[in-house]
Amino acid sequence: MCIGAPMQVIEMRGTHALCEADGKQELIDMILVGEQMAGTWILNFLGAAREVLTAENAQNIRQALTAMSDIMQGENHIDHLFADLIDREPALPPHLQAEVLAQSKES
Repeated sequence: MCIGAPMQVIEMRGTHALCEADGKQELIDMILVGEQMAGTWILNFLGAAREVLTAENAQNIRQALTAMSDIMQGENHIDHLFADLIDREPALPPHLQAEVLAQSKES
């Protein structure tokens, strides 16, 4: 299984960027997202940046990955890692909201 992981750009090197996460550095292909400034968060998937992330999105993904690791190690107290999801109803993406609305009008 492959999972995208947030990394922070340290410096650009042509079409690649030296990125860091959790003390580990990796040279990431940036061709899909273009040149980015130092400090920018990207979603690294198999050595290539697939998306530019906000700091908040990067933190949420990092916490979800921590939760997954914790569960794999037998830890079951992970609610604090999903603070952005606690006490709210999940929201459908806009394209699915439009579909639900269209179906309700047909009924």
